[in-house]
Amino acid sequence: MFAVTGVFLLDRQHQSTTPALSVFPARPESWEVYFSPDGGGTDAIVRELSRAKTSIRVQAYTFTSRAIAKALVEAKRRGVDVCVILDKSQRGERYTSADFIAHGGIPVLIDANHAIAHDKVMVIDGETVITGSFNFTNAAESRNAENLLIIRGEKELVQRYAANWERHRRHSEAYSPK
Repeated sequence: MFAVTGVFLLDRQHQSTTPALSVFPARPESWEVYFSPDGGGTDAIVRELSRAKTSIRVQAYTFTSRAIAKALVEAKRRGVDVCVILDKSQRGERYTSADFIAHGGIPVLIDANHAIAHDKVMVIDGETVITGSFNFTNAAESRNAENLLIIRGEKELVQRYAANWERHRRHSEAYSPK
């Protein structure tokens, strides 16, 4: 398996930059990438959540995916420590999975400290990060052009995402479900 990183080369003839690719060896199964619509992102997230053993930390701008909400509640029932931080817009949404997961015993927090809490991140067991433009919604899976990246085993990277989650938890407030 190879990891691909983007670099830019100056095109002197056209005075612009053009993307180029640099390839280097990567550890097997250290990452997976999905593109939507219909690229399997939701199934990949649900699979990762079903593997969680100790903890799941979620940051999300919008959250309407029933499959992901159900997987979080199932993880909580298995004894996994689950906590979710959502953008303040979720307080007034007609449908949000915040209510379902809160009623499932998962602490839901609202990050109202920013114009938009636009994160789309999950940190699982302190070993895996899920991130990308992919909102945890049905539209992200079936209608939008989105990307989802699952990264495993990169301890320093995972720790940085976990620390960022914790920083946002400290200024977030409890969500009151409907």
